[in-house]
Amino acid sequence: MAGYSRIPVINGLTDVHHPVQILCDLFTLWEKRGKVAGLRVVFVGDGNNVCHSWLQGAAIMGVHFTLACPEGYEPDAAVLARALGAAQTSGARLTVAHDPEAAVRGADVLYTDVWTSMGQEEDRARRLKDFQGFQLNEGLVGLASPDALVMHCLPAHRGEEITDAVMDGPRSVVFDEAENRLHMQKAILVRLMGADG
Repeated sequence: MAGYSRIPVINGLTDVHHPVQILCDLFTLWEKRGKVAGLRVVFVGDGNNVCHSWLQGAAIMGVHFTLACPEGYEPDAAVLARALGAAQTSGARLTVAHDPEAAVRGADVLYTDVWTSMGQEEDRARRLKDFQGFQLNEGLVGLASPDALVMHCLPAHRGEEITDAVMDGPRSVVFDEAENRLHMQKAILVRLMGADG
């Protein structure tokens, strides 16, 4: 669409990417930490569209990003390769791991998303089994940095990828992150309409 359109086309969400979400996430981290470059973000879950956009955003912004996922749930190889190329300029380190406990040790930010996305409902039982051990719970969060933030792009399947205690806990910025979707999307529209200065 963008190639044939005379007006800007925004990718609000596709099966492969979710860039608007990651802009909001990066804004939330800047708001909470004052910077994003050098932060260590660990995404615990599926190498899905949100993960793909995190790889790209981290590569551009100098964020050290690790995906901790079960084997077979890695990100798309082409997306990862492009992000690794971009990371050479920013100094970001991008990695994929299969041990969630090792991955989250000392992390500044823990991030998760649903294990079963829209359109994957027929795979739900298999995914619930495959993702055992990859839940953001108090034990896993306790391995991160003492002031680590917890993020989720919502909607959440409480009790699956994240527990109530973590989502509603003192480290969670999930609802600030959700509020920032409004502000970031307004900023994108303002920028695209040429009213950026």
